[in-house]
Amino acid sequence: MPDLSAALPTTDLEAAFLRVVDVEGKLIAALRDLAEIGGRRVILLDSGGGVRERQLAEAGADVTAVAFPDPQDERAVRARIAELPAGEADAVIAMWSQLAVPGSAFVAEAERLLRPDGRLLLVHDYGRDDVWSLWPERQARQVEWSQRRGPFLGAGFRVRVIHCWWTFESIEQARDLLAAGFGELGIGLADGMKRPRLEYQVAIYHRPVPTPPRDGEAPREVSAGIG
Repeated sequence: MPDLSAALPTTDLEAAFLRVVDVEGKLIAALRDLAEIGGRRVILLDSGGGVRERQLAEAGADVTAVAFPDPQDERAVRARIAELPAGEADAVIAMWSQLAVPGSAFVAEAERLLRPDGRLLLVHDYGRDDVWSLWPERQARQVEWSQRRGPFLGAGFRVRVIHCWWTFESIEQARDLLAAGFGELGIGLADGMKRPRLEYQVAIYHRPVPTPPRDGEAPREVSAGIG
């Protein structure tokens, strides 16, 4: 699933959606900007089918892609992360990982991989766009995450919202793909389309590795916000 935010029933269908989701490349451009990944060591956790790994490499990153055979097996995932060397990555990126949630052990262990000036970037859907109705059970959580006092921003993360598109060749193609991928929810979304594209917003939650306090000092706070 990490190449896209939704699990699709076949690899052919996943490939078809990869050809229409964010064709402008805005997501990778934002990651390149936020993490300054050109020539730097980047760990991509839960690397999916390799599409995002290739895009990051083409953007100049020295990428180590880490696959999780079962991304829902938290114990196995944490064991795999524990095999990686600590404190060597300039950036750690996780895209649409089900475990990359606020306050999780996954987030803490991902930060262990970073250099003192490294940056953690977690990609999730923003939940306020044309396509949110395809997974309504997730929307409330995603909207909560982006609130100024929510569990991400309240924990020192900043957020950059990327305004992307699902760009189809035609409304007919959109209907076929949405029906195949999402059933009745997809058909309902396609029926309301007036043009062959859908607004899609992605949130990148990011923060530098926390700076440990000196002896006698309180932990340093990191400001939250948009950016």
